[in-house]
Parts: sequence; structure tokens; C-alpha cells
Amino acid sequence: MIVSNPFLLLLVLGFVLVLVRLLLYRTGVVYIVKKWWRAFEDCFHVYQSFRVPEFNEISMQENQLFHKVTDYLNSLPSIEDSDLTNLITGKKSNEILLKLNPNQKVQDYFLGAKLIWINEEDKAQAQQQSTSRCLVLKIRKSDKRRILRPYLQHIHTVADELEQRKRDPKLFMNVETNRKGRWKSIPFTHPSTFETIAMESDLKAKVKSDLESFLKAKQYYHRLGRVWKRSYLLYGPSGTGKTSFVAAMANFLSYDVYDLDLSKMMDDSDLKMLLLQTTNKSVIVIEDLDRFLIEKSTAVSLSGVLNFMDGLLNSCCAEERVMVFTMIGKDKIDPAILRPGRIDVHIHFPLCDFIAFKNLASSYLGLKEHKLFPQVEEIFQNGSSLSPAEISELMIANRNSPSRAIKSVITALQTDGDGRGTGKMGKRIMENGSRKSVEEPAHVQPGGVFCSEGVQTVKDLRKLYGFFRMKSSRKSPSFDESTEQKDG
Repeated sequence: MIVSNPFLLLLVLGFVLVLVRLLLYRTGVVYIVKKWWRAFEDCFHVYQSFRVPEFNEISMQENQLFHKVTDYLNSLPSIEDSDLTNLITGKKSNEILLKLNPNQKVQDYFLGAKLIWINEEDKAQAQQQSTSRCLVLKIRKSDKRRILRPYLQHIHTVADELEQRKRDPKLFMNVETNRKGRWKSIPFTHPSTFETIAMESDLKAKVKSDLESFLKAKQYYHRLGRVWKRSYLLYGPSGTGKTSFVAAMANFLSYDVYDLDLSKMMDDSDLKMLLLQTTNKSVIVIEDLDRFLIEKSTAVSLSGVLNFMDGLLNSCCAEERVMVFTMIGKDKIDPAILRPGRIDVHIHFPLCDFIAFKNLASSYLGLKEHKLFPQVEEIFQNGSSLSPAEISELMIANRNSPSRAIKSVITALQTDGDGRGTGKMGKRIMENGSRKSVEEPAHVQPGGVFCSEGVQTVKDLRKLYGFFRMKSSRKSPSFDESTEQKDG
């Protein structure tokens, strides 16, 4: 009868669909039954409650634990399952945050135990503080001894990580004033990241992995009796991206940056005082360290630099810091500075080769291949080279025409880049000694001027220079990590 009557058939199908929807939907029977079952189950467990007030009752000062717990709860995925959750705009215009509504509950699970947080008004202080709030933690007594302290420590750790991500990094610079307040800061807004810098992908992956291991290694370092810090040496010719790499490290870690200028130091004790005024979660940078050590252009001694790197004061106040030193070359540096413990990781920044050129062309011009690439590769093989900064500037200036950009690079390589010592580039090197390559062959003088002895033609010179560069690049690793710190 129902099959023969289309109206009754549609009515039955509609009733079945409504019943299925009622059973499966969260506001339906299943959800109500689960909610009643959880309430019934809780009747057989004894809970103990812990209050976390917004203000300390005696001093009426803000309770820092309250803010940590609030940040932690607002980061829980289960907050989305709460009956009522507030959506609030964050500091950034496109950032949306979830906030627990007053008098609402949120559940958390830790080490297999169920915990309930209630965001309620603090009735004990409602008369004195009209906006006073209180978070209440309900935990089963059978689980309290096992998980309470580890759970609170877990909240502290997660809240600190969230706070680190939220805060805006700063760039600190030392100034020549009195000994108090030597550091002056500005917002650190450098756009460089590991995704934007031109570097071999394998090397970037190694550095990121090393930094991630450092962030998680606090207990490991303390168990070994070592200071929780990491130090890097970035060496290579000027314009090869060392400063941008430092900025990428700071952005990856979300650390403050302390740019230390040794020329403004009055003595070794002044350097120690500046170290005392730095904070945790920071990157401390000393650029062109080799120039200061070789020229002795500051009042800071070698002993002062060594103590700054790993002295007793450094051991006491350098917790959770990354120290970065940049150099043009390290062949003339005292080995005591470069030993493991003072420098953990050595990273070489060479002049451009063809692979680096292709990476730059992909980033700046959006090119994977081009008909002029074989000609560029041949010029690189003949020994010509430029710094990544010089090539990238040519690409930026001609970004609207990729062919013109590559032609300008070819022209610069044929004139400025021949051996890094002829033409216009040779003049720039003579004016600024810091532009000299750290991998010069034997027939190039320190000033960047060619010796005529033993070299008949420019073509022969290119071939010889290319041979030395290829031989040198095979010998020098780009990422050298001391065996003492590999497991860190």
C-alpha cells in the first residue's frame, strides 16, 4: 500500500531522514545521551578543584599563572567544542583568536587523565574587582598525585612558547653612553627567511634541523653540565648573504637580535657589562670579527673576546642564546677562537657558482630554464664570478625583462667578474679590502691586482683561476659541525 502511494512513500522517507539526522547531529539524541552518560559517570568519581584567580588575594597583584593558563586554554583544539566560544581579532588584521566564554567549560587530556577547566567569576573578589575572573581546575583525586605537577609544568612550557611566538622581536644596538642602558632597541622587521635566502636546500635543511634541535635541548645540555647556547661562524666574501642569513635565523627562532659593535667598547669589562644586559631567547651578533682581531682597532683584547665567547660570565648569563660571528676569512684567525665549544658550527658563504645563479634566477626572475643559461654556465666554468648581492641587484634592476637581466649578468661576469681582480671590480676591491675573496689563487695579490709573472693571456688566467676555485670548493665543506656538539 505504501509502495503504491507516492505521497506516503515520500512521507516515510522524510521521516527516516529526519530521524537519522536527529540521531547523528550533535544537538540530537546521541549528543544528549553522551552528555548525560558523562554526567552519570562523574557521579562515581571524586573530583578536587583548584582555583587560579586573576589577582592575588593578599597583594592584589596580577597572578601570572592566570594569564599562562588562559593562553594555554585558548590554544586547545577542544575549545572549538565548547558550547560558546568568542571570536576575537588578534594583533594582526588577519588574525582571529578563540576565547573561552565566561562560565563555560573546556576539557583537556594529559597522560590519559581527564581534566576540566571552568572559566567563572571569582565570587570572593567580585565586590572589590568588578572584572575579576577565576579559572577552576577539576581533577580526579585518583589522578591528582600522578599528573598535577607535570601538568602544570606542561602548561608553563606551552604558554612560554606561545608568548614567544606572539611577541615582536627587537633589534638592539650598543651606543656610546654611560654604562647603564647601553642597549637601544628598534622593532626587528627584517623580511629575510630561510625560504627567501638563496642557499642550497640541503644546507638550509641542516641549519633548520640544528636550530630545532637546539630549541628542544634544554634538559640535554643541563644533563651534560653545559650552557644551553649555540654558536655559529659565517665566513665568506662580502655580499654573499651572511647578514640576511642572520636575520633568517632570528625570524625562524623569533628571538631578539643584539648587534654588538666592538669599535664602541672601552675595555674588556665594558664588553662583559653589555653581555650581562642581554636577555634570554636572543641572537648575539658580532660582524667582521676578523677585521677587529687582525687590525686590533678596538680596546678589546683577544682574551676579552675569548671570555665573551665561552668564559665564566658567559656560562652564567648566556642561557638559551645563539651567538653568531661573521668573517671574511678564517685562515688568519687564532685557532683558539675557532675551536669547538667557542664555535660550534662553521658555514661557508662562497661567491656565486652556476647552481647559485640558477637559484637566484628562479627567485628573482621566476626562471627555471633559459636559452642563455648555457652561456652563463660556460662563463662560470672559466673562473668568472660575482657575489650573490651583485647578481641579485642586476636582476632586480631588470626584473621586467628576464632576458635583459641575464644579459646584464653576463656582461658583468665578463668585465667585473673575471678572476674578481680585473676591470671595475678590481678597483672596488682595492678601495675596500673587505671585498677580497677568501679563496684567492696564488697568483692574485692581497689587493686584488694581478701579477703578470707566469700568466700570458687573460684566457689562460681564467682557466687557471677556475681550476683553483673548483679545487678549493671540493676541499672546503659548507657546513662544518664539531663532533662535540653533533648530538646537541
